[in-house]
Amino acid sequence: MIQEPERRLFSLTSLTMMIRLGGRVMKRIDSDRRQTLRQLSALTLAPLLPAGALASTVSAIHALPRFALVIGNSRYAEAPLKNPANDASAIAEELKRFGFAVSMQLDARRSAMEEGIRAFSQGVARQKGVGLFYFAGHGLQLSWRNFLVPVDAVLDHAESVPRQAIDLTTLLDGLNKAGNPMNIVILDACRDNPFGSELKTGKGLSQMDAPLGTLLAYATAPGNVASDGASANGLYTEHLLREMRTPEARIEDVFKRVRLGVRRASNGRQIPWESTSLEEDFYFLPPASLKKLSQEELDRRFAEERALWERARQSMEAARLEEYIRRYPSGRFVELAQMRLDRILARQGEERIRIASPQGNPFSKGTVSADTHFRIGDRFSYQRVDLLTRVVTSTFTMTVTAIDDTEVIYDKGVFITDLLGNAVKLANGERLRSPQLLPTEFAVGKKWRTRYRLDYPDGRQDWVEYDFKVVARETVVVPAGTFDAFRVEGKGWVMGIGFSLDTKYWVAPDKVRRAVAYEFLWRERSGRIYKYDREELVSYKHAP
Repeated sequence: MIQEPERRLFSLTSLTMMIRLGGRVMKRIDSDRRQTLRQLSALTLAPLLPAGALASTVSAIHALPRFALVIGNSRYAEAPLKNPANDASAIAEELKRFGFAVSMQLDARRSAMEEGIRAFSQGVARQKGVGLFYFAGHGLQLSWRNFLVPVDAVLDHAESVPRQAIDLTTLLDGLNKAGNPMNIVILDACRDNPFGSELKTGKGLSQMDAPLGTLLAYATAPGNVASDGASANGLYTEHLLREMRTPEARIEDVFKRVRLGVRRASNGRQIPWESTSLEEDFYFLPPASLKKLSQEELDRRFAEERALWERARQSMEAARLEEYIRRYPSGRFVELAQMRLDRILARQGEERIRIASPQGNPFSKGTVSADTHFRIGDRFSYQRVDLLTRVVTSTFTMTVTAIDDTEVIYDKGVFITDLLGNAVKLANGERLRSPQLLPTEFAVGKKWRTRYRLDYPDGRQDWVEYDFKVVARETVVVPAGTFDAFRVEGKGWVMGIGFSLDTKYWVAPDKVRRAVAYEFLWRERSGRIYKYDREELVSYKHAP
């Protein structure tokens, strides 16, 4: 019979790794392994609390000067645009209200854009402030590079693009050399190439990963085009202006709300995209202060969020899900809400655009959507390796035997996940309530959080909290083969028993519907290492 501490830890293997199939009794750790554990514990590794459990303060970033260069080009000789000058003027006025020193150019020639970018980069370098660059107008890609088009450009051949347009890397390189702590680059420049059939360029703009300390925002997903808008502003900037004015909204949340608003307004034909490497929160309208919250206040706020999510989850209505996403764009259930919303809108006829493939792109690791198209008959086999001894301790296989509107069922109910792949029922009868261990899409720099309840068969409960981040895209070798995979790292804790959880997993969502490898390290409250294992994909078969 499994003793109580072992029983609870056994459940965490399944909970954290999402693939443990059950009923297997943990083998007793041999004397050599116990000795190794004691030696590693001597390294005094302290338990790690997730960032959400710590106090927040208004970042010192808001004490720094703010600078902006805003460019709006409408009066192109060959292909004039209606709204970029209006968009730039409106953005400039808002930024002034937010404390930015703004330099604005309307219908700028190439020489003016070059000089403006040079002066902007030098300014943020001198003052070490926050820099914001906004461009509305024509943009195009050539050989994976993005170019912003001045109004005096004459683009009749591909060779003329580098000579007459502004390479975006010129701006990014200048900001990188500036060494200032934060930059925001916004490109409402993804309209289709209008410069004649002889100019062969890619559609829209190419994906680029944000440099360190930068948020890079596009009006639409890479490889797609954006609307110039039917009103006084372009569709993207119309929503951006609205969301920027929201008090105390983190900048990532601003752009997430913009994405939802533009998507719904365009019925999925335009979906904004961002890449971020920001490590600090930034607010256009920061709160006066963010004092340390008590655990009671943190729990109260989470209870409010969870209640709204439960209403949205149970209703299965698009409006309810949108309400949750707008209120909690970085919430602990937002990936789950997004997945459900995607399915509902698809049934309603939304023809959602797709991000262009990053294959061959030297400037990006790419963005890949999670593969949620599980099929009855999908089969995945894994082996478990003790990372302390490098010994294979067990193997197991899981096969999809049923799928319904919300769940994927393995081995006739032995193990169950939601449609995104998160475990919701374990082999020993434990239930996980809305865990968000997987995102809807993978891109380097993406971050999310989760907090969920673990229900034991005997009626007891515990809570688990995690912070996750996609930290790299790299080659991983497992028995099933070699995969170009995203590496995800999570740090969390089990609140009741006080265990800290350090998790890594590798996913190749364009190749395999489940993860290809997992690593997890458990530490007791004292810091003593209890378990250090790796689970690797041995073989898999996707049903047709």
